[in-house]
Amino acid sequence: MIAHLTGQVSQVEADRCVVDVNGVGYLVQASTRTLSVLPRPPETVRVLIETVVREDAFLLYGFAESAEREWFRLLTTVQGVGAKVALAILSSLSSGELGAVIASADKASLTRAPGVGARLAERILTELRDKTGRMPTGPGIAMPVQAAGGGVEADALLALAGLGFRRAEAHPVVARIVARLDDKADLDVVIRESLRELAR
Repeated sequence: MIAHLTGQVSQVEADRCVVDVNGVGYLVQASTRTLSVLPRPPETVRVLIETVVREDAFLLYGFAESAEREWFRLLTTVQGVGAKVALAILSSLSSGELGAVIASADKASLTRAPGVGARLAERILTELRDKTGRMPTGPGIAMPVQAAGGGVEADALLALAGLGFRRAEAHPVVARIVARLDDKADLDVVIRESLRELAR
């Protein structure tokens, strides 16, 4: 199995790239997030690889960071989520955002990824809800420990959604503010503090 490739980027397309390692060009499929951070050809790159061997194909999937590869592996354990759909989800959501989406049961954010309908999004949330606690979330991103409950936190999230903020983006901010204010959390204060942080 191939764990990583180090070589020259010789070609980058919409959903894949070619990495030239000592004259051998490896076709690597990747998320748009990974492809966007690759250096321009013909610079040298190191890409983490997930190797998938099928009867009719030997496929390589590339990742710029280990967190994305771990999420790819977890996503593809869900029935109905193949490599193509997993890459579409990872193109739409970063590893940190994906953790927040699952923790907050944000089905709408999942269905924004091509190939993910409401039924599949529900299955992903159901099957992965208890498996994401130890998942990496990428550099500098904290994943919420649990989904928002009722009360001030839920009301604040609804208000922020009405103002155009995605649940996955707002949830960790609101949860942090509610935890900081503890029992003094007033809805107006939580919304105001959340807007101040989200505006940054």
